[in-house]
Amino acid sequence: MLYRKIEKDIYQHFISKSDKILMLTGARQTGKSFIINYVASKIFKNVVEINLIEDYDGDRLFESVSSLEEFHLRLSSVAGDRLGSKDETLVFLDEIQQFPKLLTLLKFLRQEGRYTYAVSGSLLGLTLKHTTSIPVGSLALMHMYPLDFEEFLIANNVGEEAINGIRKLFNERKGLDEPMHNHIMGLFKRYLLIGGMPQAVQEFVNSRNLVTVRAIQNDIHKLYEADATKYDIEHRLHIERIYEMIPSAMESHKKRVVYRDIENKAKGRHSDYVEEFDFLSASGVALEVKAISNPTFPLIESGVKNLLKLYLNDVGMLTGILYRNNIKPVMDSECSVNLGSVYESVVAMELAAHGHKLFYYDNKKNGEVDFLIDDYYALSAMAIEVKSGKDYTVHSALNRLLENKDYRLEKGMVLSNSREVRQDGKVLYMPVYYVMFLDGRGSTEKKILL
Repeated sequence: MLYRKIEKDIYQHFISKSDKILMLTGARQTGKSFIINYVASKIFKNVVEINLIEDYDGDRLFESVSSLEEFHLRLSSVAGDRLGSKDETLVFLDEIQQFPKLLTLLKFLRQEGRYTYAVSGSLLGLTLKHTTSIPVGSLALMHMYPLDFEEFLIANNVGEEAINGIRKLFNERKGLDEPMHNHIMGLFKRYLLIGGMPQAVQEFVNSRNLVTVRAIQNDIHKLYEADATKYDIEHRLHIERIYEMIPSAMESHKKRVVYRDIENKAKGRHSDYVEEFDFLSASGVALEVKAISNPTFPLIESGVKNLLKLYLNDVGMLTGILYRNNIKPVMDSECSVNLGSVYESVVAMELAAHGHKLFYYDNKKNGEVDFLIDDYYALSAMAIEVKSGKDYTVHSALNRLLENKDYRLEKGMVLSNSREVRQDGKVLYMPVYYVMFLDGRGSTEKKILL
C-alpha cells in the first residue's frame, strides 16, 4: 500500500471522538475512498460504505431522503446487521455531492449522534461553493491531493531516515552531496513522468512500465473531461475547451489563459467564464494561480487581477500529453526541450498540497515572477522563480520585485536543477526538489502559548 500523509490526520480525527463529521474533498482518482476505508478498518468494527454514484445509477434509495427517519430506514435496508454503536460503526457516504439534500442532513446526523460519519466527494468543492445550506460548522474538512514528491520518494523505497536527513539539510540551508543529489534528481525526473495519481504510481512501482502508466493517466484525463457533462451544453463545451487549453497555455510565453481563445472571439473576458473556472479549480482537476501586481503580506488582501494561470493537478498527465511515451525530454539533461512549464507545474502541485494559496507576480513594467506565497514566519510575501535550465541565475523580474521597498519582501527563492544552496543578497538558491519542504500550514512541532 502507498504511504499517504493524510492517513495520520484521518486516524487522529477518528480516535479523537470528535462529533464533527469528516468531509474529505479532492479530485477523482486521488485515493479518497480507499484511505477512509483503510483507516476506518483499523478503528471500527463495522464500516458501512454507500457509494452514492452507484446508488444514483441504481435504485436511487437516498435521492429523496429529507429526514433522519427516512435516512435510517434506507441505511438499515442496505447495511443489515453491520450497524452497531457510534464507537463501533462508521457510516461512509462516498460521492455525497450526487444527492445535495444529504449535505443539509449532516447537521442533524451529527446532533443525533447515532453513528460516526464520514463523507467524501470529487466535486464537493464546487457543491460547497454553491450550496448555502451546508452545515460547515458540523464538518471537519480535509483535502486530498495526488501523491506529493515526498510520498513518491517513500513509494520508491527512500526511507524515513534519508528524508529526515534531507529535511535537516534544507533547514540548515545546505545542499546534498553530489551522489545523493544525483539520486534524488533522478527520482524527481521520474516523478515528472509518473506524477502522483495513486494508480499510476502503484503501476510504476510494480512494473516500471511507462506505457501502462500512460494508459492509466489517459483514462483519468478522459474521466476528468467527462465530469463536465453535469453542465448544460454551452458550459460543458467551455469547460472542455479550457481544460484542453491548459498544456498549450503552459507552453506559451505568458503561460496564462487567453480568454479570447476559448471561443475564438475577438474579445473575451474573465467574467465570461467564471463558472467554468470555478468548476475546474473547485473539482480539483486544475490548480488556479491568480495574478497580483502589488504583493504585500498577507497576499489574500492584495489586489488580484483577472489574469489567470491554470495548471493540471498532476504533472504526470502533463508530460503524457506533451511527450507521450518519450522519456528523453525529461530524463536526458542534454535534450534541447524547454521543461519550464513542467517544472512550474510540479512546483504548483507541491505548494498547493502543502497548504499554500497560489499567486504569481504580474507587473507590466517589471515583468512576471512564477509564484508568490505567504511566509508566516517573516510576515512577508515570498517570491519563487522556477528554472529548468542552466541560466538559473538570470532573473531580472525577481530582482526588480525584491528591490521594491513598498512590498517589503524579505527574500526570493530560485528553484533549479543545481545542487547548490546559497544566499545572494535577498535571493536564496535551492535545488528544485527542496520544494517538498515548503510547508504552508505552519509548524506543528511547537506549542504556541498566549
